[in-house]
Amino acid sequence: MAIDIQAFERYRRSPNDKTTLPRLIFGSVIAAFFWFATTMAVISAGAYGWMATTGSSDDFLGPGDTVQQFLSTAGGLFATLATFAGIWLGIWIAMRALHREKLSRLFGNSARLSRSGFLNGLAAVLVTSLFTEICYWIVIPEIRRGPIELGTWALYLLPILFFAFVQTSSEELLFRGYLQRGLAYRFRSPLVWAVLPTLIFTALHWNPASVLGMNIGVLISIGAFAALLALLVYATGNLGAAMGAHLGNNLVGFLLISHDDTLGGLALFRAPPLDGLAWTPTETAVIAGISIVSILLTWLLLLHPRSPLKVEPDLGHPKGEPASFEQEIDPELTKT
Repeated sequence: MAIDIQAFERYRRSPNDKTTLPRLIFGSVIAAFFWFATTMAVISAGAYGWMATTGSSDDFLGPGDTVQQFLSTAGGLFATLATFAGIWLGIWIAMRALHREKLSRLFGNSARLSRSGFLNGLAAVLVTSLFTEICYWIVIPEIRRGPIELGTWALYLLPILFFAFVQTSSEELLFRGYLQRGLAYRFRSPLVWAVLPTLIFTALHWNPASVLGMNIGVLISIGAFAALLALLVYATGNLGAAMGAHLGNNLVGFLLISHDDTLGGLALFRAPPLDGLAWTPTETAVIAGISIVSILLTWLLLLHPRSPLKVEPDLGHPKGEPASFEQEIDPELTKT
């Protein structure tokens, strides 16, 4: 199916001449620094508060300790997701200080997130994620009811939606917005602006404590999903669909069936942790194949011209500005 490249061409031309490779690298370092600082502050404070309220006498920050126990609770999940607010802060600082642009320029050609794209991406991935979980259940049938009560789960539903959005949107802002847009402005080849951020995003999910087969299977799945997210930005010139799709993917793991003991405090059901399985090459291929089929179904739902969930390109300009706005620099930021 053909993709109209006009939206992404406008998106890739929208940065100003301050979007250089050294500035992009420095901006990414700023985002990583604020993410790390926020993580240390939020997790330390949360673990300390949890230890105080539960009367735990475990060594704070000691081996196999209170921090790990805290992260496996509902409060730990909220704290983990809240740490990603540091990426938003870091990217905002980088855009204002290094590039002299408004943060909203990363959202899309219209300088705002596409609402329809976000909702369509969310709906499509919720559907295909359920398909994936059914297939996983056939391969790994040991699924049990989680300890959380239904009433408590419903009480936490809205807060987890918000914090999950903070987490997933921050990753899209950095990898599919800041990096993909900035690199596309400097380099024409998709091997740079699409493949490089996808590889970095995928590599960050490597788990050194897991068996090789698990890492291979998971990285193939994550890499394919990241490629889909990059494709959605390419097809729309907007982060809305990618943010919605990413949110839908994570919500299933946070709220429905968790394969991760650390982030499964609010899940209704628990499945065996993927990193705890000694995968055979056949099992690795099956798990990766299920994920790829699910991603292809998501691709069809969002990009097929006859799909009711088809996303539309963002060809607009903020506040009705003409096409020349792509090269405009925020006048408030250039005052001396």
